[in-house]
Amino acid sequence: MKSNTIVKRVVDFALTVTLLLLMAFQVTEQLAHEWLGIAMFALTIVHQILNRKFYAAIFKGKYNPLRIFQLTVNCLLLLSFVCTALSGMMMSRFATPFMNGILPSSIVRQGHLAMSHWSFVLMGLHLGLHFGIIVSKLKNRAVRIVLGVVMTGISVCGFYLFFKSDMLSYMLFKNPFAFLDYEKAWWLVILENLVMLLAWGFAAYLLSLGMKKLSRKSAIHKKEVV
Repeated sequence: MKSNTIVKRVVDFALTVTLLLLMAFQVTEQLAHEWLGIAMFALTIVHQILNRKFYAAIFKGKYNPLRIFQLTVNCLLLLSFVCTALSGMMMSRFATPFMNGILPSSIVRQGHLAMSHWSFVLMGLHLGLHFGIIVSKLKNRAVRIVLGVVMTGISVCGFYLFFKSDMLSYMLFKNPFAFLDYEKAWWLVILENLVMLLAWGFAAYLLSLGMKKLSRKSAIHKKEVV
């Protein structure tokens, strides 16, 4: 594996772990949460630099449904990350207190809550679009089936937790305050976040498979017409 690829994988892993910790405010609390947010912002910049070829290729080649979906998810994820970081800095008490008061605190707080949850969902979708690389390396059909069954079970649990925790209300700006369970064990909080993240990832993976099949059928139909 090339050194550049290794660096990309390390940065991707660090981004995922940092996101899981950021979504567990009741575990990290304010001080660590703020500096984790700064680290996330820095890692996002590094990630964009490492993947600059993606932006160079945006206006090249043809667009099929899958490529449009990938571009949409990636652009929205970057936008939500930036909005989450900026709104977080405007509320900061430790890392960037000089940014306090730029906008009314009520607007900033609700915006940060909404954008952080959008970032979480979009990050899951983004990760899921890369699941195919992992699956393609599994040559044993039985292993693929078992993995599919496991991921289906995880996804059912993940979406149950997602709706149970009412994350959708945060995303739709309906809830200005986060209601967190401080009695729950730290490892369970992070595990539940991971399960929800994987659920969105698996949904994106299945959706990408459907889009690939649709593109293949469209290509075959065009050949038959010609």
